[in-house]
Amino acid sequence: MSGNGISISGLGSGLDTNSIIAQLMKLERLPLEQIEAKKKTEQEKLSALGTLKGYVKDLQKQAQELGKRSGFLSFKVEASEEGVASFSASGAAQAGTHSLTVLQLATIDRWTFDGVTSKTDDLAAGEGEEISFDVGGTNYSITLQQASSSLEDIASEINELAGEDVTASVVNTGTENAPSFKLVLTAVESGEEGRISNIVSTVGGLTIDGTLPDGSGVAQSTNNITVGNNALAEIDGLQVERTTNEFNDVLAGISINVQSADPDNTIQFSVEADTEAVSANVKKFVDTYNKVIGFLNEHSTYDKEKGPGGELFGDSVLRGVRQSIRSALFNVDIDTVMDDAEGFSTLGLVGIETQSDGTLLIDKTVFEEKMADNLDALADLFIDSDGFDNDGALENTPEFFEDTTTDSGLAASLERAISRMLGSFTGPEGTTLKGLFESRTDTFNSNVKRFDKQIEDKEFYLDQYEKNLVKRFASLEQIIGGLNAQGAALQSSLLQMM
Repeated sequence: MSGNGISISGLGSGLDTNSIIAQLMKLERLPLEQIEAKKKTEQEKLSALGTLKGYVKDLQKQAQELGKRSGFLSFKVEASEEGVASFSASGAAQAGTHSLTVLQLATIDRWTFDGVTSKTDDLAAGEGEEISFDVGGTNYSITLQQASSSLEDIASEINELAGEDVTASVVNTGTENAPSFKLVLTAVESGEEGRISNIVSTVGGLTIDGTLPDGSGVAQSTNNITVGNNALAEIDGLQVERTTNEFNDVLAGISINVQSADPDNTIQFSVEADTEAVSANVKKFVDTYNKVIGFLNEHSTYDKEKGPGGELFGDSVLRGVRQSIRSALFNVDIDTVMDDAEGFSTLGLVGIETQSDGTLLIDKTVFEEKMADNLDALADLFIDSDGFDNDGALENTPEFFEDTTTDSGLAASLERAISRMLGSFTGPEGTTLKGLFESRTDTFNSNVKRFDKQIEDKEFYLDQYEKNLVKRFASLEQIIGGLNAQGAALQSSLLQMM
């Protein structure tokens, strides 16, 4: 062993100095190992806190969904006849029966220039010949160079200039031996707003009759292959017009995509609650809630043989999270319960029961009965139907998170409670009030930094301590070596005198 350039062999003293120093250093390192163990514990707490935070965020997401009508309720649509239209419904829909007559499908405007025998031969008779047209109020004009005026060149320039509104392509409408290549312009958007108009060609080898369709949307030019017309439908006797075949904003929460037109055919479609989907939404919420409670239970358990059940055993964050989420879901105003004649004011009344370990269990029979009795009342238990209003409470006060309106909704209340735990807020005179998770994270990080400093100081001390040991044992080796030499010399002198 050596230190500060000093080497110790132990030959002079006969002692195993390297082993002695190693054992002394091992004893001296014990406090450092204790500090490192404490740091590891804090890091494990940080990791466990991050896991819990993730579970709580998942619960917040589920609460946000269930707190909205569109997230809690689901609807399905059944039509009296298939092939006329496809339907879908969101949670914003309303149950009911409706009629639909598809008068006309939306079509895309399409024009073709007169045919030519080659798609690669230049068509312009000179420089500066043009092709121009309008789409949706935008004018496009292409000036050609004689040496690059073939159909393929023209189609490429149109796509580059007007590709957002028009697609240009070259099609052979003839045969292989007698070709007739045509430049086709196709509108990108369907309906009247996507129509291509005022088509003019000054290219001598490329002609077109650009006469516009009449007021009824009937083509007046043979070059106008299809006319861009709007979709027309009668929904509940009301004629509705759209530029596409999608009628998504006529009935709230209902999307209709018409597929075939027949003015003489009226179909019926009914919108009704999808109770299976509602049950699935609530079950997902309950499962997410139980995941949080399961984590809290695990970390709150102590076994005589195994010790704490988790890294956060005894930490205040466990109690804080449990109290916050339970308070949001179960602290229902007693007057509300007393006035509830139908039994929709608490989770227990609608079949969502609390187990002995704090988790939730859905009584399927009771829950389905409640859905059948009054789905709107069931939804109202979770949904904040009249919005949130804290009556202007200051941000740093508990009242800031309290809804003063008549209806709060359990899911919406839970979402706000979780926001309070996850966020941080501005207090008096610009001070920052940290939420539960941020506060505990800061505490754990602060502890880790404190232990890092202690470890750094301790390692410096141990380094100096080891160097000092090496120096002392080296001196001891020299002293013992000198004494041994003197003794040997004395003994030799005595032998000579004898």
